[in-house]
Amino acid sequence: MPNRPQFTTNQFIDAIPGTGGIISTIAKRVGCQWHTAKKYIDNYPTIKRAYDDEVELILDLAETELLKKVREGDFAAVKYYLSTKGARRGFAEKREVTGLDGGSLIIEVKEHD
Repeated sequence: MPNRPQFTTNQFIDAIPGTGGIISTIAKRVGCQWHTAKKYIDNYPTIKRAYDDEVELILDLAETELLKKVREGDFAAVKYYLSTKGARRGFAEKREVTGLDGGSLIIEVKEHD
């Protein structure tokens, strides 16, 4: 039975920066399969933290670019920003309707003769 290759946490931590959190890129850098990289990310807190930091970095970059577009007056960017971040102010494209104090909504149907 052939031995499976063993990888170190440092191999994964070193492979993560610049990947944008794309697991196939991390796996390729380490020299393993996608599922192996995913297992290491899920099972080792230090690798998970490095992975999460990379994903958050890319999210921050995306938000920065979106805000640039909003400042430029790009209507699509403004609309998207308002529908997500501005949803609590009533700019959501869909609304959730609830009953009193967030409880269940009770609908009565009355039939007329």
